[in-house]
Amino acid sequence: MQLFIEYFPLLVFFIINSIAGIYWATGSLIVAAFIQLFYYKFKKEKIPTKQWIIFGLIVVFGGLTIYLQNDAFLKWKVTIINAFFAGALLVSNTFFKKNIIKEFLSESLSLPENIWSRLNFSWAMFFLFCSGLNYYIAFNYPLDTWVNFKVFGLTGLMFLFSITSILFLYKYLSVEDDEIDTNNITREKSEKSN
Repeated sequence: MQLFIEYFPLLVFFIINSIAGIYWATGSLIVAAFIQLFYYKFKKEKIPTKQWIIFGLIVVFGGLTIYLQNDAFLKWKVTIINAFFAGALLVSNTFFKKNIIKEFLSESLSLPENIWSRLNFSWAMFFLFCSGLNYYIAFNYPLDTWVNFKVFGLTGLMFLFSITSILFLYKYLSVEDDEIDTNNITREKSEKSN
């Protein structure tokens, strides 16, 4: 259900764009993003900061797109969101010694600091890559190509990079788990011999 809520505005945008065009799709995106926030309130969950930022950018750039009848603003939104996430990861880690990726995942993962830093940097570079790629496709290809890229291309890249990150961590964690198992076995043997 959480995955559906996460991608609900994007799905609405894609469907309405194919039926009624970019400006109706943009209006629908704004409404869907509002419904997404309302869902969190309805479930009595804290709205993640990321959702507030995305909602704000959707309203501002979506509003400008509709008001000025210029889809360039909507195209810029995707570029800016990805650049913002990249910047947040890099600036918070470099200047404030705060690893955002570690904060999100530390409850479920235990990793050495250098691995957290590499993971944080990798995600920052990924968001920067997506920002540049979106800009290139948005302003060098037809609108429908960009819409398909925004809905399917960026989503596919996100899943692919997430899987790659998991595989990287799994490889590292399997070694750590083996060490923990070895330590437990050694401790159990020493307790039995005493």
